[in-house]
Amino acid sequence: MKATEALICLKFLAAVYAASDAPRPRGVGPEYGSDEPGTSACAHLSSYSPQTPDAANATLALPGFYCKNKGHVPSYVPFTNVNDGVCDYESCCDGSEEWDGVGGIKCEDRCKEIGKEWRKQDEVRQRSQTNAAKKRKELVAEASKIKIGIQDRLQSLTTEIEGSELKVKQLETELADVERREKGKVVKPAGGKGGKMGVLIGLARDRTEELREHLVRVRDERDSSRSRLQELESVLSTFKEEYNPNFNDEGVKRAVRAWEDYEAVARDKGSEPKAALDRDLEELTKTDKENGLDWDEYEAEEETDTDVLYAFENYLPPSLRGWLDHKLRDLRLMLIEGGILAASTDSGAESKHVTEARKRLKTAEKELDGHHKDLKKHNEDLADDFGPDDVFRALKGTCVSTDSGEYTYELCFLERTTQKPKKGGGHTNMGNFVRMERMTVDEDLPPNGKGLGSGERIVMKHENGQHCWNGPNRQTTVILGCAEENEIWKIMEEEKCIYRMEVGSPAVCEGVNGGGGKGAGGKDEL
Repeated sequence: MKATEALICLKFLAAVYAASDAPRPRGVGPEYGSDEPGTSACAHLSSYSPQTPDAANATLALPGFYCKNKGHVPSYVPFTNVNDGVCDYESCCDGSEEWDGVGGIKCEDRCKEIGKEWRKQDEVRQRSQTNAAKKRKELVAEASKIKIGIQDRLQSLTTEIEGSELKVKQLETELADVERREKGKVVKPAGGKGGKMGVLIGLARDRTEELREHLVRVRDERDSSRSRLQELESVLSTFKEEYNPNFNDEGVKRAVRAWEDYEAVARDKGSEPKAALDRDLEELTKTDKENGLDWDEYEAEEETDTDVLYAFENYLPPSLRGWLDHKLRDLRLMLIEGGILAASTDSGAESKHVTEARKRLKTAEKELDGHHKDLKKHNEDLADDFGPDDVFRALKGTCVSTDSGEYTYELCFLERTTQKPKKGGGHTNMGNFVRMERMTVDEDLPPNGKGLGSGERIVMKHENGQHCWNGPNRQTTVILGCAEENEIWKIMEEEKCIYRMEVGSPAVCEGVNGGGGKGAGGKDEL
């Protein structure tokens, strides 16, 4: 039925044009025709018209009332806006949609000034979009370098892991060998080396160090007292020289006489410090090692009978040495297990050699574990979604912020969103990055181009933020549009603790070709 009506309209229009050379009817675009110009008679054929009962079956539909907008960009307005008494300058700057003057309304043609301003803004937009496209290429190149670096690191990690695994095996063998060698040694007293002599040497060293520390302290106190005395003598000497002898004050005179007596006694006894004694004291306060006494040499472990026996092996042929070593180890272990010999570990403290071997092994194991963690992290990184061309790899960790109301909002790409009070206080985690998605939006692009526009956009989902009192954990949906710089355009709370953030970035300026459209990111952007 709808198709029939559309054909009737077109046939009638064709007949009208065939019968006259009249210009195109008012409100009809160059690509359409209508027998009811400027009315809604055929509006039901358009999916853009609110009167359309079944847009799915409509064909050859009229998108609305056509405004030529000479000096600007032609456009369509809904039929319901025609002759409604309102000048729709945003869509119809020439005022032609109010041709009937309903209510005495006369819409003047403002396309000249509106078009001039639009072209000026469009020039800025085009320049910004060109710069944004250039920056995106730079980000893609940077992301590629980072990815290649990770791939190269994976190759080197594989080699390092193989080397570390071999090193760990060697150190495990070394530790086992050291433990076997140390197991047959004579048990030494806990806390001492070299038996009784080692204990005595340790006590002597501690006592000598204690006396040295006391002597250093006494010397420092003496030097401090000597300095204060010299200062006091200087004050009294100055007092004696400058006081007025004609001033009749018995207290002052007694003080001066006392100082003169003190000076006489000091001269007789010789109050100057003796340099030789100070030099001797300086030598006494030096450490034992500075004076040539190394206590560690006296505390070295004494050679055991087992060590002597093993030294004897060095003079045997290699084949016989290996056989003898094997037999001796078996014998030693048999004696230890039988309780005849004591294992060194029974003393409660392992030997220095075992401790050092174990430390080397733990260091190598820690290094190997770090290599495995790095390998896992880099493999996961390569498997992660960083957007088209891996472009967001170059922006990971980059943060942008904006002020809104009492707060500053921050987005760190691929990491988190944060709310910070301007007046101080704790920061609120609005969500941690979990994944990328895509969303279709349909919004008008503002004159400055800083908006989402229409089409498919990249979305970053942030979840599991700080718990909201009497509500869910905070989460933020970040929708990205094309922009020359990374910047937050808008932040809003759609539901309780559920946020929406609109962000501009050159990273999503895919397919920018310099045209002018209503998009802001994605291949349909322009």
